[in-house]
Amino acid sequence: MSHSPSMGRRQLLRAGGALGLAAAAAPLLTATAHAAAPSEARTTVTDLGPAIEQFALMSGILVGDTVYIGSRNLTPTRLIAFHLPTREVVARTDLGTGHSVQALAADADGRYLYAGVLTKADEGLPNLFRWDLRSPDRPAVAVGRTEDRDIRELAVAPDGTVYAVGGVPGKAPALWRYDPGTGLVARLGVPDPNATLARAVAATDTTVFFGAGSTLAGGGGASRASLYAYDRAKGTFTDVTPPELRRDPSLRELAVFGDRLVVTTAGSTEPAKLAVMDLADLSSYTVTATAGKTAKTLTTDGERIYFAGDAGLHAYTIATRSIAPVWNDAGDLGEVWGLDHLDGGLAVVSGYGFVAEIDTATGTSVVTDLGRAGAPVTPQTCMGIAADGRYVYVGGNNVIARHDLGAGEVLNLRAPGEAKDAEVLDGVLYTGQYSSQGMWTYDPATDAQPHRLAPFPSEQNRPLDLCFDAVNGLLLAGAQSDTEGGGSLWTYSLQNGSKAAYINPIDGVQLVRAVTTREGVAYLGGDNPTAQGPRGTLVAFDPVAGRELWRIDLPVATGVAALAVHGCHLYGLSRRGGLFVVDLRIRRVVHTADLRALCPGFAAMVTCRGWVYGVSDTTLFRVHPRTFAVTTVVAGIDGAWYSGPHVNTDGLGRLYTLRGHHLVRVDDRPVL
Repeated sequence: MSHSPSMGRRQLLRAGGALGLAAAAAPLLTATAHAAAPSEARTTVTDLGPAIEQFALMSGILVGDTVYIGSRNLTPTRLIAFHLPTREVVARTDLGTGHSVQALAADADGRYLYAGVLTKADEGLPNLFRWDLRSPDRPAVAVGRTEDRDIRELAVAPDGTVYAVGGVPGKAPALWRYDPGTGLVARLGVPDPNATLARAVAATDTTVFFGAGSTLAGGGGASRASLYAYDRAKGTFTDVTPPELRRDPSLRELAVFGDRLVVTTAGSTEPAKLAVMDLADLSSYTVTATAGKTAKTLTTDGERIYFAGDAGLHAYTIATRSIAPVWNDAGDLGEVWGLDHLDGGLAVVSGYGFVAEIDTATGTSVVTDLGRAGAPVTPQTCMGIAADGRYVYVGGNNVIARHDLGAGEVLNLRAPGEAKDAEVLDGVLYTGQYSSQGMWTYDPATDAQPHRLAPFPSEQNRPLDLCFDAVNGLLLAGAQSDTEGGGSLWTYSLQNGSKAAYINPIDGVQLVRAVTTREGVAYLGGDNPTAQGPRGTLVAFDPVAGRELWRIDLPVATGVAALAVHGCHLYGLSRRGGLFVVDLRIRRVVHTADLRALCPGFAAMVTCRGWVYGVSDTTLFRVHPRTFAVTTVVAGIDGAWYSGPHVNTDGLGRLYTLRGHHLVRVDDRPVL
């Protein structure tokens, strides 16, 4: 984001050709590691309260008449118990490690609930917990740790043995076993050395089924959907993947229903698949394409297999091998993280923070908001941010919080997935929505809730940076393809609704992590999440003709994290705190600096009041427009971001970002 998001299109057009700087033609300047001494400035920081408050969730499972739900991006991680007969939260336990609970599984008699957590970094702490449901007033206890860091799915065999799968960046996922008798966690092996993540596991008395693929860090030599059978007696793996599933990037879900193994995939260029396999003869199976790109959260009533995904709630009829939508009057269920069958109905755990009880015969439903039912409503970590003079919007998981600057009120808007980045133009909000949701929009004058503005290729699933090209009237978004590798530039015309997606505009491996614009030219900052191949390439791109104009390889060891334009200079930060300034007239880097002390990882940049501001996980700082000296504006800002920090401006010269879990407004008035 390089322009004030609330400025009208004519204002933005005038700003695009702002003054050139005398220092532009100077030889390359290199600065040392720490910031320059601060210039005179008046800086006011106003706390606007928690950025987003809700009970965010990432898993759900029915045990008896109670739905157990795991939190997402909350501190501490926790489990709650939602009692269906009373529709109240009747118990809770805090786990204390990691940021989210994606994996839940219960043993056969419903006594123990196992939970696996996701973490940002491996601190050597437990990631597997057990809650004794017969004594829910007692806290869950840590029972072990898998060295794959993240536990994405759990299964409990009939004899009580627990199996876990997940992953850690840069390493193929293993199958793990927890023996409740000995208390030991064992690594059973890596069946697919080219997989990047495992999200599916199921177990019988004799066999454990392991499902993996390339959900993250795809492309190159990463494998596609793979299914392995682990013989519990022999300790060996056998590849049993149906060939029809191998075209999809990843296996998504596994479940054992009677004498059948049910398998679903996550698709990208093709629809997700649902396979039903005979446990006695795994070569005997059927495969059916679904309506969406994801099929997950499996449950059954014996005649039908129910599942959810981006296309909504569906039922597969076993006898006819047909799939049909499940109608319900609850409306949009959002991202479904729990689905179970009970007494002729379905219990649905929605990422919107509610439980829906659906009567499958009539389609009628009862929806209970978990916060109102007693779930702890606390601040969550955040993503994109955008502002104008009236509202500030903060993106989170399945929610966009709208802060009314005048009334001081906060309204949680529903938006599926995650608003990774956002802009406000003429009072209207535009977002890039992960995963595979495209661009969304919300006009507070006419819309009750956000809605999709435009879809983009589903394999280009992760929009990362959004800005407005005032010259051409285009919204520009840089994106990443998690499953295929590389990335894209999206364009959307606010004048006529036309859109385009330019796949791999940098090269076959670099995603477009940052995009900014000047005088109708888009500047794309490349990054490469893999260990091999180029990174840190800057491409000047014509977003109307869809062609490259020129490129340079930047002097950075890691990829680009953020870009901004002021005058004839392009400012950028690498993912390890390398500042660079490019003179766009001569197409050359004219300044570099090592800002690792201020900017140890991901970062964001914005232009405000003639200065370029940057924010990292730790610090808000500014770059002098003539000398390129860097000054700390707010030290120790330590924003609670989930996928990298953000900063934006309201067009009145005020900055918005996070300090901890709180939204803050920063009015900074430096002296040139």
